[in-house]
Amino acid sequence: MSETRYREPGASWVALLYGPAFAALGAVAELLTGAPVHVVAWVLVGLGLAAITAPWIYARRRFLTVRVTSSALWQGREEVPLSSIAEVTDVGAPAGARVLGGGWSAPRKYDELPVRLDDGSVVLAWAKDGQALRAAIEDVKGWSA
Repeated sequence: MSETRYREPGASWVALLYGPAFAALGAVAELLTGAPVHVVAWVLVGLGLAAITAPWIYARRRFLTVRVTSSALWQGREEVPLSSIAEVTDVGAPAGARVLGGGWSAPRKYDELPVRLDDGSVVLAWAKDGQALRAAIEDVKGWSA
């Protein structure tokens, strides 16, 4: 197994707690206003919100995770061996460059990082912090930043 040098998870499982926290606040609000507390309803609301949040988190973690190991760059479920990366600095992105990870474009709110491969083609990598991704690739490849 390769050592992970850089990682951006697509989402955190902590978001699963937002629904139950909202339900708890609703129950506390009922308690403080003197209204009858609908415990069963608030438990169902909390569980329901957690249930619809879980697939969203799973999908984001599966398709939006960025990882650089000592041997590969992972963009979602796509792996690019670091040995096939020729350049990450001062690479222009031509129109229609393939986006790593299988999307039509880089995910919203993510920085694009044009990457030249050893066959001369240019692909678009993406990360929340594009500079950190570039630095991690340069570090693993032994290039000076």
